Amino acid sequence: MTLTTTYTPKIRSVGLDGVLVTFGDKATDAANRAAIAFRGAVDAEGWDMISESSSTLVSAFFRVDLSVHAFEAVADRLNSELSSRNWFDAPLPEGRALWTIPAVFGGHRAPQLAEAAEAAGLSEEDALRELTSTRLRVLTLGFAPGQPYLGTLDAHWNIPRQKELTPNVPAGALVAAVRQICLFANDTPTGWRHVGQSAFSCFRPRGDTPFPLAPGDEVQFTDISATELARIEDKVTDGSGGATREVLG
Repeated sequence: MTLTTTYTPKIRSVGLDGVLVTFGDKATDAANRAAIAFRGAVDAEGWDMISESSSTLVSAFFRVDLSVHAFEAVADRLNSELSSRNWFDAPLPEGRALWTIPAVFGGHRAPQLAEAAEAAGLSEEDALRELTSTRLRVLTLGFAPGQPYLGTLDAHWNIPRQKELTPNVPAGALVAAVRQICLFANDTPTGWRHVGQSAFSCFRPRGDTPFPLAPGDEVQFTDISATELARIEDKVTDGSGGATREVLG
């Protein structure tokens, strides 16, 4: 499928810390795909001047010491890369993973599924079916270490945030708003609705890979019982929460 957009990517300096390449002025699937694909392509080329990279919902950031490397020269090289193809239609990088994560939906462990379903114009059963049948992409990591924003759900899931904060939602929670699911890395207050609960740990500081999820990875949730979740919490100690990982082509 060919994606079309009228947005022209923009290159900006970020102080002397690096360069930001932006693919949209609002969060869209096309802009996110372009940001992930472009970052992956530049990383694969191994530019010596770049010490680190990351991506947001619509941008790719490259850490470059602009006191050493002139912004104009960096921007020219990035522009050359941008002009090499239509990044809005580019494939996502190789080596991505599909994560299948078990979670409880509804009940006392995830008490706002029915409320979120009503806001989306769905029955609770249809909401559960959509949340467990849709492959979601890791759009970006942020707010807390390793914490993913997952999307994009169908348009009827463009539900607003709550007017009041929920005082605390536990780590591993699946919360929904604005066509996205956020999988919480820590216990935290939130204005998003708590629709699911997993035992998946997004931040594993003692492991070889502290952030198991990466932008471009895909996530699919499976529905389990509260009893099964309690068993996983008691028996599975590696932070996976019973999830499986499959490398995509």
